[in-house]
Amino acid sequence: MADIAKFVDKAHEQKEFTALAELPIEALQGVSKADAEAVQKAFGVKTIRQLAEHKFVRAAQAITLLAGAK
Repeated sequence: MADIAKFVDKAHEQKEFTALAELPIEALQGVSKADAEAVQKAFGVKTIRQLAEHKFVRAAQAITLLAGAK
């Protein structure tokens, strides 16, 4: 497994990626319960997978990638 320790809370470091994807987004380091609740309220996102697959996140990633390709 890749080293994901810097991305998820310590309690989840040894989990498989398939399990990590289904965790609530507050399992990501730096995301508080209040942050997760705000994201859920604003975008309807509950899990890490839903965050990664969200249309606004994907649009932002595409714009940033294209902005870097000069």
